[in-house]
Amino acid sequence: MSGLGTHIHNFPNFQPLVPVSRLLNRQIATTFTMSTTTKKTGKTQRSAIADVVAREYTIHLHKRLHGVSFKKRAPKAIKEIKAFATKSMGTTDVRLDPQLNKKVWEAGIKGCPYRLRVRISRKRNDEEGATERLYSYVQAVNVKSAKGLQTALVEDA
Repeated sequence: MSGLGTHIHNFPNFQPLVPVSRLLNRQIATTFTMSTTTKKTGKTQRSAIADVVAREYTIHLHKRLHGVSFKKRAPKAIKEIKAFATKSMGTTDVRLDPQLNKKVWEAGIKGCPYRLRVRISRKRNDEEGATERLYSYVQAVNVKSAKGLQTALVEDA
């Protein structure tokens, strides 16, 4: 008898007051919608020169590290910075400046800064046999307080 609770499947003659199909009607209607858009057939080639750009961002590390155990905070912060750069610049190849690494780690493994102002530059990859055309280079920007600063386009790219 242990393990048997008061679940509805334990009662063979159970009849719900409302049909289950009526309860699930809303979910079924939204789940099986079909797209009517057509795929684009021709891709236009974009110039790599136009893709070279630099922007300054404020990364709110505190919300990204919430709930992460102390001994994993700084390594997780580095991973989150890389993920942010990948998402914002659209490149899978992300390289971090050693000074940025020092800034994240300066207060130890568990004392990461709450906010970090970074300059992310998308540059052309001139290496032989490179799989990606472009890469992102992330540098730390020294500011008094990173709070409240907006994303800014950097002119000297």
